[in-house]
Amino acid sequence: MKNLVEPIKNKKDIEAIEEYLAKNSKRNQLIWAIGTNTGLRISDILALNVEDVRNKQYVEIIEKKTKKYKRFPLNQKLQKLIKEYLVERDKTYSVTLEEPLFVGKKHCRLDRSQVYRFINDVCKKLGLDINVGTHSLRKSMGYHHYKQYKDVALLQKIFNHSSPSITMRYIGIAQEELDQSYLNFEL
Repeated sequence: MKNLVEPIKNKKDIEAIEEYLAKNSKRNQLIWAIGTNTGLRISDILALNVEDVRNKQYVEIIEKKTKKYKRFPLNQKLQKLIKEYLVERDKTYSVTLEEPLFVGKKHCRLDRSQVYRFINDVCKKLGLDINVGTHSLRKSMGYHHYKQYKDVALLQKIFNHSSPSITMRYIGIAQEELDQSYLNFEL
């Protein structure tokens, strides 16, 4: 079986990761928060430019993988974090609207391997024994969205999946429900 990354199923772990990131890197905290609050793929998060989010209530993108148009609102938390991040970044150097939202030390657009590293580093530092990667942000959002709303059709639409079964397997619910049925069944 493939060694797939997992959603982070414990909300306290998600909060601990974000808290750690907030103390160490506003940029990394915002990447984390966008991923866990919107379910965007990391390629779409890293493709964002300042103009896509500055003073915006909605974000409109063409998804890199599917080439489909996607429009979604930024919740209050994300609007606040974006504003704080851009204020801090503006202090370092002047930020133009056309610039990438997330840049590295040389002011080049961040790449997914850098995000993968900081996610894994934080999990190790916090002693979390989970198989995580950049896709864990998206999967975690999906897992918790499903747990809160129990609406697989809505989540399927958010993720642009072709079937509910793909969505359930993607967020780790199908196996979890199978396991529970075995554990709760006795003759």
